[in-house]
Amino acid sequence: MSATMLTGLPRTVLRLHRSALLAWTVFVAGMSGWLVWLTEVTAKNPEPQGLLCFDACGQPYVLLDFATEMQWACTLIGYCFVGIAAFAGGALTGRELESGTAQLAWTQGVSPVRWLAAKLALPAVALTVGGTVLVLVFRWASTAHRTQDWTTSATMFTDRGPLVVAYALCALAVGTLTGLLLRRALASLGAAAAVMLLLYTVLTSFRVHLWPTVTRTGPHAFDLPDNVWLVSEGSNAHGRFATYHPASHYWPLHLTETAIVLTVAALAVLASFRVLRHRLESRV
Repeated sequence: MSATMLTGLPRTVLRLHRSALLAWTVFVAGMSGWLVWLTEVTAKNPEPQGLLCFDACGQPYVLLDFATEMQWACTLIGYCFVGIAAFAGGALTGRELESGTAQLAWTQGVSPVRWLAAKLALPAVALTVGGTVLVLVFRWASTAHRTQDWTTSATMFTDRGPLVVAYALCALAVGTLTGLLLRRALASLGAAAAVMLLLYTVLTSFRVHLWPTVTRTGPHAFDLPDNVWLVSEGSNAHGRFATYHPASHYWPLHLTETAIVLTVAALAVLASFRVLRHRLESRV
């Protein structure tokens, strides 16, 4: 950004929340570095890499190997929206409304609409850029091991595409709305994180239904293609059956959920401006 772009309200927002920006930058850089290390060092070493442990019979086994560490990294990236929601509800809006800092800014030539727009726009840019970096690095790293595909876990499904950015932006919008509604830092922090966890849980539960499945039947047992998401299988009057999502369904499922999450984010942003306007009208 040029010096002229970082004047006035944008510069104030950046200075006020520079600790959060630094934390996000460290998170993105740290996760990217960890993924690069796993891919370029751990996955390419012919010897088992990880923490060497021994079972009850004294037999050695490797703990925290490539697959395990990849899953940990995957989980941290997939659930980073919880911290974003907590920040947006607690520090971004709730704390400033509780302390009166926002009201003071509104009397200093900064309109409430501009204040809220800056609070949303600048973090949204940082989250979009950082989230995109995480997705690109994770997609590259996940190809280093054959067991790491989109069916491995719910977060593996999320982290391989723009759904990571969508959940981050949704967490920002939901947290902002929560802060405007509750106007208390701690209450907004907890409520925003809880709402986002609930949304993620619900969408994860219904993820399998976001795109039509494929059903295969046969008189005898059969093998399914690789990298399929098996929904159900069993026997019936016509023999064996299996209902599943093939690998080609990944992007339709992923983009459908992304659209849903972004819609929720847009609705939360609209609701935030309406709540702010209602607050101002009630004070007149």
